[in-house]
Amino acid sequence: MKNLRKPKTILLILFGIILLLQLFQTNKNEGQAFGENDILHATNVPDDIKNILVTSCYDCHSDFTNHMWYEKIQPIGWWIHHHIDDGKRHLNFSQFNTYKDKKKAHKLEELSEMVSSGEMPMSSYTLIHGNAELTDVQKKALIDWANAARSQFASPEQEEHQEEHH
Repeated sequence: MKNLRKPKTILLILFGIILLLQLFQTNKNEGQAFGENDILHATNVPDDIKNILVTSCYDCHSDFTNHMWYEKIQPIGWWIHHHIDDGKRHLNFSQFNTYKDKKKAHKLEELSEMVSSGEMPMSSYTLIHGNAELTDVQKKALIDWANAARSQFASPEQEEHQEEHH
């Protein structure tokens, strides 16, 4: 009888801890997605590229996330919130127009590299958001667009430097 009580006690304690964790919710990323500083206002973004960015990138790389029900469950919500904060720290499309031209060019270069290498969108994201997974055609379109857009922000010296390293 004593052996049966111990696992029940442990399960009750764990359940209580999980319930208590629900009291500590994260702040939602619900700012303006397409404000005046958004990349859509900084450069020409064709509709097909805009659709790719919004579907596959904006949840983690903009000031607005389409939140899912499971984000209210802690510690899952904390993990997702950390990913969003980290993504925005690396590249925030909603704040793109606040970057200096050199930084804009660099961020577009990184976007191209991350998509090309398959690091973005993250597999942990596309696992749940299947529509965010990019086809080879979408990857090529996004990379080509990023490289073309980058040239409008890069100085001629930066362009020469890039050509020497590729």
